[in-house]
Amino acid sequence: MPPLSGSWANALKGEFSKDYYKKLFQTVGAEYKTHTIYPPADDIFNAFHFTPLEQVKVVILGQDPYHEPGQAHGLCFSVKPEVSIPPSLVNIYKELEDDLGCYIPNNGYLEKWARQGVLMLNTVLTVRAHQANSHKEIGWEQFTDAAIKVLAEQDRPMVFILWGRPAQRKKEMIHNPKHLVLMSAHPSPLSAYRGFFGSHPFSRTNEYLEENGLAPIDWQIENVIRGAKE
Repeated sequence: MPPLSGSWANALKGEFSKDYYKKLFQTVGAEYKTHTIYPPADDIFNAFHFTPLEQVKVVILGQDPYHEPGQAHGLCFSVKPEVSIPPSLVNIYKELEDDLGCYIPNNGYLEKWARQGVLMLNTVLTVRAHQANSHKEIGWEQFTDAAIKVLAEQDRPMVFILWGRPAQRKKEMIHNPKHLVLMSAHPSPLSAYRGFFGSHPFSRTNEYLEENGLAPIDWQIENVIRGAKE
């Protein structure tokens, strides 16, 4: 696994010497040698690299990475520009259109959000190809819980967006009244109609940021121009 750097490395340095992390490091290393694992090893910590701790204004929690070729690149719900938009992200875009009037783009690459202070963190950071949840309970949850605790301890306004029950279980770690917690059903096609659609997480997030003197997030993902020819 590539090393963490910057403010996150300092905030989480106590984890690296713990027994669970040493075992996790060995397990993940062996998995990359013996199986096809996503995302590529250099992308495992992209959520932290793209959104340094001091820049985090919003946290979106996912579960584990996409498990088909070319999809996962270290940000929850996001795929590279050339990859088909997965069903959960299709629904996120539908809600975003309804909530803020954003047009639905032709790609699912969410780096723009991450660069504005939206930490897009999965609770498990790796997965075997074609096997959802295959790296569940090998130690990632303990590591990402540590990151969530670091965020919860930040004494500044922050929005936590928790979609679905696994993410909502993290609410018990978030106590600071300066933090807004938004919870709804997961955007998956299996559950989006049970409370995700109509929950307006994007406008509610921006309202809270602006109320606290922070710049709102520009949620519009732009279209990518594909295959332009002379």
